[in-house]
Amino acid sequence: MLAEALILSAILFLIGTFGVLVRRNAIIMFLCVELQLNAVNLSFVALARYLGIEGQLYVFFVMTVAAAEAAVGLAIIISIFRHYETVNVDNFNLLKW
Repeated sequence: MLAEALILSAILFLIGTFGVLVRRNAIIMFLCVELQLNAVNLSFVALARYLGIEGQLYVFFVMTVAAAEAAVGLAIIISIFRHYETVNVDNFNLLKW
């Protein structure tokens, strides 16, 4: 049971990493980061069954950070879309000097 959950977690994390590296749409990249966070949560819960309750406590912290990231990240994406009328990361350079 543990091996299957960790393999599934690794597959989800790799899909998220591949999506962040390949896709150029900010919303898709944002969703792939959320997929990575959920993969980590899955591994924490799977390991918590064997190593103790601390893994489930970490899940709550990760979920809190993910909720804050979702609120701030979507606000930034909406602001960029209103200014540039696109969410393609190749078409804007906000952080360049």
